[in-house]
Amino acid sequence: MSDGISAKDQKYANLCLNCKLCNHARKKQGGPVFWIVKHVEGSICPACKAYERVHGRKAHEPLPEA
Repeated sequence: MSDGISAKDQKYANLCLNCKLCNHARKKQGGPVFWIVKHVEGSICPACKAYERVHGRKAHEPLPEA
């Protein structure tokens, strides 16, 4: 974690990764849940903010193809 990402950030990012709302938004990319995550959660939710710091993308953006 030498690039400024703390253990707390990792913990919160995992919460966002397992969040039902954020997962739905990442998979569907549309609808009211997507709008909420994009416009509300990302600006006030500490887990969404940590997810962005750890993974380098917003909580509503789709996961990269494996």
